Amino acid sequence: MSLKEVKEQAFKLSLSDRLTLVNLIVESLQEELNHQTSQTESVVEPSVYIPSSSIQGRLRAERTELINQMRGLLKSDQPAPTDAEVQAMLGERLVEKYT
Repeated sequence: MSLKEVKEQAFKLSLSDRLTLVNLIVESLQEELNHQTSQTESVVEPSVYIPSSSIQGRLRAERTELINQMRGLLKSDQPAPTDAEVQAMLGERLVEKYT
């Protein structure tokens, strides 16, 4: 699926589904960045440049700041939906999807 198709599909989702999608994307980015950082720290090859600890610290701080900014995008003035509301949203989504 192309990025354009994904974008089109994302705009068709309900607000709660889009928020869930953004949250999942942020989590996957965080996991991937954590995985890359752990690999960089554990694998030392002569041909691989490993930044100094001060540069790594700044990169981590920047990454953390960006992740926090993305999480800020997910914040809402409204309280989180209750379990019953989530079940109702899921039911509505399934009806939309299969009708």
